[in-house]
Amino acid sequence: MVYAGTCGYSYKDWIGPYYPSGTKDSQMLEFYSSDFDFVEVNSSFYHMPRLQLFDSISRKTGENFKVAVKLFQGFTHTRDLEKESAEGFKSSLAPLIETQKLVCLLAQFPYSFHFSEINMEYLKRLREWFSGININVEFRNQGWIKEQVIKFLKVEGLGFVCVDEPQVRGLIRNVTALTSEVAYLRLHGRNAEKWYGGNGPERYDYLYSSQELEEWIPKIEKMDNSAALTIISFNNHPQGKAIANTKMMLELLKKAE
Repeated sequence: MVYAGTCGYSYKDWIGPYYPSGTKDSQMLEFYSSDFDFVEVNSSFYHMPRLQLFDSISRKTGENFKVAVKLFQGFTHTRDLEKESAEGFKSSLAPLIETQKLVCLLAQFPYSFHFSEINMEYLKRLREWFSGININVEFRNQGWIKEQVIKFLKVEGLGFVCVDEPQVRGLIRNVTALTSEVAYLRLHGRNAEKWYGGNGPERYDYLYSSQELEEWIPKIEKMDNSAALTIISFNNHPQGKAIANTKMMLELLKKAE
């Protein structure tokens, strides 16, 4: 089963390109969920989430809607939190867990998170803190692409996040691997020029062509044949490009059936 959607849904610059003029923030998710059956919540990366956030998401979406939740940056970037913070994060997820809408947590680590025994131990600790919940890990550093790591993730029950991103030295190329029951693909765009030189939105300002997305179809089909569930998330959000590419991807998958 393949679900496709976007990284986030509440963007002011989507009003016009996607959301009707005058759409309020509080109305965006209901409009979005009338078109798509999956979203990746990324506001939880910037702020520790409250239960009210996920209760609202659960109430505003249909019973078959699926959600991935990005872990707070304190767990992935500064890595200065302890088990009690994880317990608080888990508690906030209750509405999504009760309605079976939560697919997994997304643990996206920065480029500076290098392959090492210490960092592998940290991943084990994270798995322990969030026991009972699927976790998919996104690495940005090429140093993690080793058979040893793939085996490690399988043993620990951690999912591998496949990525599509620019061909910039040190970044991970289009590597596919399935290490848990959840197959996960995140597409960030291929804006190599702005990856390091631009601001946040500029980095992801890229519209995939149909031909570029077609490259992923056989890989997605292969992953989905072995996975319990496959999610595809577009992060090229400026001006609603992620919306356009999600629709294109869904059409390509439909044609491939």
